[in-house]
Amino acid sequence: MTDPTSRALRLLTLLQGRRDWAGADLAGRLDVSLRTLRRDVERLRELGYPVEARPGVEGGYRLAAGAALPPLVLDDDEAVALVVGLQAAAAGVVAGMAEPSVRALTKVVPVLPARLRRRVDALRAVTVPAPPWSDGGPEVDPQALVEVAQACRETRRLEFAYTRASGEAGARLVEPHRLVPLGRRWYLVAYDPARGDWRSFRLDRMTGVAGTGARFAPRPLPAADAAAFVRAGLDQFRVSRAVEAVVEAPAAVVRDRVGRWAQVSDEGPDRCRLRMDTDSLDWPVLVLGAVRAEFTVVAPDELRERLGEWSQRFARALTRDAAGFRPDPVG
Repeated sequence: MTDPTSRALRLLTLLQGRRDWAGADLAGRLDVSLRTLRRDVERLRELGYPVEARPGVEGGYRLAAGAALPPLVLDDDEAVALVVGLQAAAAGVVAGMAEPSVRALTKVVPVLPARLRRRVDALRAVTVPAPPWSDGGPEVDPQALVEVAQACRETRRLEFAYTRASGEAGARLVEPHRLVPLGRRWYLVAYDPARGDWRSFRLDRMTGVAGTGARFAPRPLPAADAAAFVRAGLDQFRVSRAVEAVVEAPAAVVRDRVGRWAQVSDEGPDRCRLRMDTDSLDWPVLVLGAVRAEFTVVAPDELRERLGEWSQRFARALTRDAAGFRPDPVG
């Protein structure tokens, strides 16, 4: 391998793939002398990669942690795994990772070779996501997320078909501002020139998302931030209820099981307090069921009634066979 650039990339790939390398092994892999290897290592250092050298007869090299994350070199399988993992995180599987995952996707997907995009699409097409914590909420196409995020970042107009809650559908052309993951859904905050006002759009109701390429000058948002704008719009149409329960399990265990869907505070080694705001009492029933521990409802009283309805429904289901008939009582 005589080309210095290709050799440096190959050296970087080797260093990223194993923690420690003997100098002779690296030189052999690259088919160069130890002197040339030292020059290549120095070239990587100049590019910001913190390569540490171990002196001595058994000396070698390792890629250490640096002050900033340098560009990574990924093989095909690693690139596919990275994109698929980011798409799963963008769906909200990991608390707090949805928005950063979308930002990362906007950087990775545009530079992904066509052959790898086909592999990612094929894998996603035959994969049924089943995260340990999922409410079966509306699904958002990761490609649509990436398209919207790129339009926001590049201040380029976006067009799509939108279906309102009433079922009315129509075409929209907007100036995208920010993406907001809120609760179980993604929202786009954008200025709608045709209506002369700001709007928020649910991404699961958007189809045919495409950037037009036309740039626009950003406008001041009439709210503290995009999340506050979405919340203000939702508050006009819902009545939120504060739910509180004491759970007989350690706070760390409960946090791991409910993720970002509730706030959990420690009340002792084996007890915690769970709080959440919701517009549907069915949702906290699911949350408390996922905790898999004894609990006591503090508020509201209506939640106890809803739990009773669910428990009776489950009890009736236990007595039915596959055809929906109940067996005759014995005795």
